[in-house]
Amino acid sequence: MRRIKKVAILGSGIMGSRIACHFANIGVQVLLLDIVPRELSDVESKKGLTLDDKVVRNRIVNDALKIALKTNPSPVYHKSVANKIETGNLTDDLSKISDCDWVLEAVIENLKIKNQVFEEVEKNRKQGTIVSTNTSGIPINHIAAERSDDFKKNFIGTHFFNPPRYLRLLEIIPTPDTDADLVDFLMEYGDLYLGKSTVLCKDTPAFIANRIGVFSIMSLFHTVAEMGLTVEEVDKLTGPVLGRPKSATFRTCDVVGLDTLVKVANGVYENCQNDEQRDLFKLPDYINQMVEKNMLGAKTKKGFYQKVKDEKGKSIIQALNLKTLEYAPSQKAKFATLEATKSIDGLKERMPVLLGGKDKAGEFYRKSFYQLFSYVSHRLPEIADDLYNVDAAMEAGFGWELPVFEAWDALGVKETVDAMKEHGFEAAPWVNDMLSNNCDSFYSVENGIKNYYDINAKKYKNIPGADKYIALDNLRNNKTVWTNGGCNVIDLGDGILNVEFNTKMNSIGSEIIQGVHKAIDLAEKDYRGVVIANNASNFSVGANLGMIFMLAIEQEYDEIDMAVRMFQNVNMRIRYSSVPVVVAPHNMALGGGCEMAMHADKIKASAETYMGLVEFGVGLIPGGGGTKEFALRLSEEYSDGDMILNDLKNKFLTIGMAKVSTSAQEAYDLGYFRKGIDEITVNSKRLIAEAKESAIEMAEDGYSQQSLRKNIKVLGKQGLGMVYAGANSMQAGKFISEHDQLISQKLGYILCGGDLSAPTEVSEQYLLDLEREAFLSLTGERKTLERIQHMLKTGKPLRN
Repeated sequence: MRRIKKVAILGSGIMGSRIACHFANIGVQVLLLDIVPRELSDVESKKGLTLDDKVVRNRIVNDALKIALKTNPSPVYHKSVANKIETGNLTDDLSKISDCDWVLEAVIENLKIKNQVFEEVEKNRKQGTIVSTNTSGIPINHIAAERSDDFKKNFIGTHFFNPPRYLRLLEIIPTPDTDADLVDFLMEYGDLYLGKSTVLCKDTPAFIANRIGVFSIMSLFHTVAEMGLTVEEVDKLTGPVLGRPKSATFRTCDVVGLDTLVKVANGVYENCQNDEQRDLFKLPDYINQMVEKNMLGAKTKKGFYQKVKDEKGKSIIQALNLKTLEYAPSQKAKFATLEATKSIDGLKERMPVLLGGKDKAGEFYRKSFYQLFSYVSHRLPEIADDLYNVDAAMEAGFGWELPVFEAWDALGVKETVDAMKEHGFEAAPWVNDMLSNNCDSFYSVENGIKNYYDINAKKYKNIPGADKYIALDNLRNNKTVWTNGGCNVIDLGDGILNVEFNTKMNSIGSEIIQGVHKAIDLAEKDYRGVVIANNASNFSVGANLGMIFMLAIEQEYDEIDMAVRMFQNVNMRIRYSSVPVVVAPHNMALGGGCEMAMHADKIKASAETYMGLVEFGVGLIPGGGGTKEFALRLSEEYSDGDMILNDLKNKFLTIGMAKVSTSAQEAYDLGYFRKGIDEITVNSKRLIAEAKESAIEMAEDGYSQQSLRKNIKVLGKQGLGMVYAGANSMQAGKFISEHDQLISQKLGYILCGGDLSAPTEVSEQYLLDLEREAFLSLTGERKTLERIQHMLKTGKPLRN
């Protein structure tokens, strides 16, 4: 029965400091230690300090933590998280690890130094304390070889990926001496509390993700040279079109650092003598030259790309010519194969088209994927016993939306094995055995649960822990009870329905509104509750701006009025249905997506939720009930005097500055979440399952339908005067435009309930009418249309 109350992190470098921040994110007390400086800095010398002063002795760790906390994106959910981190040094404070439940080492990648650190750890740790290393390249077993039996029993590799807050992979690497119960504990703890995809690895060079990921990159380095592809062409071919990060290949190398990549590649080449593709880990000449010239990426300001200023001082991106190693302005890449996939939204449906291309892109995909499939199939059981661990590692560590074996399934296993042979690549023998056993895919789905092909048992088995998650992909075919072009209503079981959006960027339009109404209709008749959630990249980017823009251009104001009224009505339906409705946002939940969530009985949000009422950025105010909801919440916080005016100011600025939370935790501060009601889930894969449990809990607790609010206290002219004065002075000082001034006045008018002569109680419908009237009037403004058009074209707000 282990409990993790306090963790010691030894080493405060890029990884150590950020791992410390993530433990603090989840509420764990952290002791962060690093070495004592060997000499004074110039600043310390001028202050007359000595090497014995505590501020000097802790300078390295404190500076590292300060740098980490200033990093953008931030390693912490909230600025208050830093209060949970205590700093110190390895000389004076190592004895404090006796109070810790877990000691995690993240010092320099040097076996001798690690052994010295662990020798001291053994002297100070209490029996049974977990000890782990974050090494990415040193064999785990070598590190603990000279330690005691209790140390070895509780020692394990825990390889986090950088940045630890955002990359979900945590590789768990036991030694032969590691207690099996500890392995089980960390697999569960990493998943449930740290929000990680915990993957069990064997103690082999580079473990799983880096072994496969770096192979993929090294293979590509050689293929690029053979095919004469440019840096821009490769990044176009290996980015979002494959369900991979926008940084694709070469931009990712620049971010990570070419030296880091080279170190892993060299390590695999030196330590994997029996790897049949070992020669691919040899560095091409152009990579060696880049390393020699210190062209390592972002850290040296130049790599495969560099940013420079033109003669007008404007920043431009230049790309490297891999033949000459000279830079030229980055060029857009185009391929007929990619053009053919533009109308194909589904990644699995897109894959056959990509590999079937008749141009250079198709040739590139065939060689890259066939080589990858061959390599990865031959790594089992070397690096992992089960294929699902490889896919989980690549999805969580490298952001591959469709990892190796899932991609192979999408192409058809047998067809691909035959095509591989034609191109000179062989799948591992176990793949052919699988096909001989009448198993034609690596995965299968049964009763909504995903199964994998077990190589040893030669049959399908449940993926361990899969029952803790709800993947809508596994339910959609057999559990959809209603659908239209924009959403699906799926039966999650136990009396709970789920509304899944599937519009572009999950923008909210009439089809989604219809789907939410339908789900609530069904639930009120035959079910117990509703969850609104999806497994897409983002929950929702908001209302369908393109539709609003077209209606405004054509001056179809009655249609706009109807559209806004429909959206307000569905959100009020969510609030006042006779069954509990839980909204489970993740990643971007903007504009209308935020408004929909704010009307739920409970928000069950992923820790990585970026929520905001952003309509001001396109010249509008929140029109789906968001502005009304802020007025309602202001009323619930109502107090006399200056305090309520200050609260009004904060809520006004949250909308007026289109503030977006940088985490779910920050959404409480901005007023999007309600303390004591709305909750956060650290592991996004658990989100829908936990939202379902919340709906069940409310139903079983005797959920009762709420009544429309008619007692919302608004300030009227008392608050309006402050809003108008502020907007007028900001415009007079040229800090905002006249258009911003107009929007500000309309926003303040709603939040204050109009120009009522005294504080008054009003109804929700009264505020919704004010909100809709303001929204409608702003769609008739030329400046608003310019802003909407700019947003639709660029994806960025325009200030005018």
